[in-house]
Parts: sequence; C-alpha cells; structure tokens
Amino acid sequence: MNAQPRTADQSRRTSDRRRIILALVAGGAVLGVGAAITLAVWNDSEFATGTFSSGEFDLEGSTDGLAFSSSPEAPGKELTFALDADALSPDAVVYAPFAVQLSADSDYSAVIDLSNTSAGDIGADLTFSLYQTDEFGVGCSAETPPTEPALVADRAATAADTLTDVFSLTAAATPTNLCFVVTAGPDLDEGATGTVTWEFAGTSDTVLP
Repeated sequence: MNAQPRTADQSRRTSDRRRIILALVAGGAVLGVGAAITLAVWNDSEFATGTFSSGEFDLEGSTDGLAFSSSPEAPGKELTFALDADALSPDAVVYAPFAVQLSADSDYSAVIDLSNTSAGDIGADLTFSLYQTDEFGVGCSAETPPTEPALVADRAATAADTLTDVFSLTAAATPTNLCFVVTAGPDLDEGATGTVTWEFAGTSDTVLP
C-alpha cells in the first residue's frame, strides 16, 4: 500500500503537537528543578534552658548556747545578766553571754552590723562593750572577764549610729559566742529604769562552700 503524501495542513498539525509536547516536557523539567530546590531547604533549632532558684539566708540567736532560733523583730531574746542587772549601782558592771549563727539551711556567709536602742531614763547612764569568746559563757563574768580585744568598746547605750562589719559568720550552724559587758555610770540615779535592745543585722556575702 502506497503512503499518501502529507498535506500542508497535516504537516502543520504534527508540528504543533510536537511543540506542545516539547513545551510540556520543558515545563516539567522546570517544575522538577523547582521541586528539587524546595526539598533542599532544611530547618533545625537548638534550645537551652536554665533553671534558677534563690538561696536561703537566716540568722539565729541563743541565750544559752544550745537552743538557737530567729528573732527578726524587737525586743527579741531576753539576755540574762549576772549580778542583778535590775538593781544596778553607780560603776557596777554586769555580764551576759549571747551567740549568733547562720541557720543550717543558709547558703551565704554574713557580715554583721550592730545597732542599739534604749528606752527609759537609765540608758543615758549605761555604756557597753562586746567581746567574742571561744566558748559560750566562758570568760564572761566578773570572776573571769573577757580578755580578748573588744569588738565594740565603751559604746553609749543611747548611741544612734550603726556599727558596720563588727564580725562575720562564715559557716552554717557554727555559732559565734559573744559577751555583753554593761557598765553603769558614776552619776546613775536611784530608781532609774529602762531597756537596751541590740540588733545584729546580717548582710549576705559570699556563697558558702
């Protein structure tokens, strides 16, 4: 069977189909390249989280060297003075031991400031000194007075300023033993009464080991 020659119209339709197919192939190639570029984009993240909490800081006092507790507000603990501090005479000297420590849960050392306030008319005729002793109550009496240099010497009970950096606490649950020495002045009047309140104010310092 002899093939019939193509007409001009048939040749044109064949050429148009070829161009459409080539265009689709080219478009597919372009789309393929685009898809490959999209798949090549990767995303990743890295996170870090810190957990924080505050430490603890607490001062405790004791009037017997054994039982320690916090007294954050005046008047605090009642000191026990020897030689009848409630019946002072001119030039009399009385002694009272005290101890201060950081609580067992404290995380920081402390720098201690000291202030005092007086109430009543007797304060004008009183002075005090403060000593540190090796053992509670030892070397804190008229028979065996303190021999170490005073942390505070001959301070008026009516003094209003604050003494800074009097001593430091550098270990938890380790008491610093103290001795108050209070002296009545030579002009002490009969029947005078009053109180003196001391505040040991601790400021947190370095982290305890």
